[in-house]
Amino acid sequence: MGTEGRAASATRAIEATGLTRSFGEQRAVDDLDLRIGSGEIYGFLGPNGAGKSTAVKMLCTLLGPSGGTAMVAGHDVVREPTEVRRRIGVALQEAALDDGQTGRELLRLQGRLYGLSSAAVRRRIGEVLDLVDIGMAIDRRINTYSGGMKRRLDLAASLVHKPEVLFLDEPTTGLDPHSRATVWSEIRHLNAELKMTIFLTTQYLDEADHLADRVGILNAGRLVAEGTPAQLKRAQSADIVVAEVEGNDPSVVSRLRTLDMVEGVQIGDGRVTISTPDGSAAVASIAQVLGRTNLTVRSLTLRTPTLDDVFMTLTGSRLEAVPA
Repeated sequence: MGTEGRAASATRAIEATGLTRSFGEQRAVDDLDLRIGSGEIYGFLGPNGAGKSTAVKMLCTLLGPSGGTAMVAGHDVVREPTEVRRRIGVALQEAALDDGQTGRELLRLQGRLYGLSSAAVRRRIGEVLDLVDIGMAIDRRINTYSGGMKRRLDLAASLVHKPEVLFLDEPTTGLDPHSRATVWSEIRHLNAELKMTIFLTTQYLDEADHLADRVGILNAGRLVAEGTPAQLKRAQSADIVVAEVEGNDPSVVSRLRTLDMVEGVQIGDGRVTISTPDGSAAVASIAQVLGRTNLTVRSLTLRTPTLDDVFMTLTGSRLEAVPA
């Protein structure tokens, strides 16, 4: 590897080439390539079953790959798993917490497991509690914690040893809006204050849009698109017209597609979504066509593309996850 290649690798927190994981005949992750820079928040976006959690488990050394290679924090996940584990923090979907402990006891145990001295553990717990909003609950038993509090304690535990790379696997799934906002704030703070690389898997479009520097869209185990949220939406190169409708008329898709300015039509859940290069010019014709169908049009809205539109274009389906 030349000087430029070594320099590029040194600035990458995560690098995967052809990473694959099969379960029998099923390929959960299929030939995945990733290049994630140090200090970046990378959003891994996809529905349940897309392969996001399997990819994270391979990068965290919890699951061996069937093929390909991966480097995390400069170390190979297969040949140097111990070195990788020393340099990463992991908060998976299901928090592995002992309900009989207090929050402080759990953080103290976590620090000692990573080989920190008692003095270092006390110092790090204080620093972590400044980063993660747990408050006086730190000395209560974990079985008294709410779901949001448990999620924040699990995040705190993943930070005790000052990881270089933090993996957050769907950190806000099932949380109420206030708890989600708190976790978002903490993620931004960790990245801004500590320059920590954060690999965030999510099925929430707003989460990826608001938090991630770059987004990778995963579908059926394959990376189908990657870029900043703004780049992905600009690449859509179309306006979106959304009609909220009642009734049923199978002919609506074919009728709309006869219009020269209509590039695509999706229908479902009481909504007709039309992509067009010029929404302002096309909306009147779209309204006329809809008016000649058996549908009752409740509203007609023109908007710019969202990440959900990008995902639908790439995969033919929508992300249906809805925050609590």
